[in-house]
Amino acid sequence: FGLLVCSAAFADDPLPRARPEEVGLSSERLARISTVLKADIEAGRIPGAVIAIARHGKLVALDAYGWRDKAAGVAMTTDTIFNIASMTKPMTAVGGLMLYEQGKLLINDPLSKYFPKFACARVAARDGGGEPTVDTVPADRPITIQDLMRHTSGIIYGGRGNTLVHKQYPAGSGDAAHKFDGATFMDKLATLPLLHQPATVWDYGFGLDVLGLTIEKISGQTLGQYLQANLFAPLGMTDTGFTISADKAARYARPLPSDPDTGKPQARSPELTQPLKFECGGGCAASTATDYLRFAMMLMNGGRAGEARLLGPRTVAYMLSDQLGPNIKNLVGNADPTRADYGFGLGVAVRTTPGVVRMMGSVGQFSWPGASGTDWWVDPKEELAVVYLSAAPGPIRWHYRQKINAMVYQAIID
Repeated sequence: FGLLVCSAAFADDPLPRARPEEVGLSSERLARISTVLKADIEAGRIPGAVIAIARHGKLVALDAYGWRDKAAGVAMTTDTIFNIASMTKPMTAVGGLMLYEQGKLLINDPLSKYFPKFACARVAARDGGGEPTVDTVPADRPITIQDLMRHTSGIIYGGRGNTLVHKQYPAGSGDAAHKFDGATFMDKLATLPLLHQPATVWDYGFGLDVLGLTIEKISGQTLGQYLQANLFAPLGMTDTGFTISADKAARYARPLPSDPDTGKPQARSPELTQPLKFECGGGCAASTATDYLRFAMMLMNGGRAGEARLLGPRTVAYMLSDQLGPNIKNLVGNADPTRADYGFGLGVAVRTTPGVVRMMGSVGQFSWPGASGTDWWVDPKEELAVVYLSAAPGPIRWHYRQKINAMVYQAIID
């Protein structure tokens, strides 16, 4: 009878459960995560966190720590909904690859095929010291869909630098979705100089937001409607989307009122209980640990989830291959110092070396975290998937990415 009660209680689990030892992990070593997180929550470093760990297709940890809303005294639960920020990007990339598989989009299509105003893109000229100037030169080649997916379009985030070019762009994805509707946003981008010639530099920017609006143009749906029908519903991602309805608002995580290191005030951004002007594919979704684990496992399984096949295995392998090559300057570490020396696939960072990188993992490991304090990764060689969600948006997030990585890998003992 007890077994029946247990299985009923875990009906919403994304995977069958196993004891850590059954899949090559040490329970004792895994418990270090709990010790460290509880101490840091007690010390006011983060409000709380949810972590999900799967190995060999089995769920070995799904744990909630601390506070969903510390100021209101609301405890964290495993079904808490978080702003996932740039963890939206890999989902948007999958949406684009679905259209690619249907022959509705080519990786090498110019952006101007869908938004003709980009046909005459200009690039900031450089002065003798290499700094961008007010002068522009024509783009050497068109921006392509591939450039959007791998951050080589030259369309950068304004908040990531102080050059004359940066100052003309919106700060980031959430900022853009707060200020502009999709059409106005694209019209604005089409008037701005690119910071780099297309396909020459990996530099973080609006590529996946632009891809999201391209998906809208091709599909005739909003990005949220398209991903709901083609990704979220087939995977059972019931708490993932671009708005948080009134009946789910109580489960929505809040950061600490002020950053523990800088003292600056913190708030949810974007605030997804309020409608966005467009559903930004670069950073405007919310999700739960179990929902995102379903997405991560689908990619680890080559595009399949149970009976559902969302992408072909060759398409997933292509997505998860390094797309930069030797001629593209790699500035991934400027966007996230914990991902320095990674390569980059389509929407995700891809590990290309066992060492050098500041964290553990195997060649082929892939991920892309969120500025709201969220992280995830998949290590196909280890058959390992980890989702770590916290509402901790300051620079402290880089500390936890490294800490959680270390404590998960040190628990593997086979």
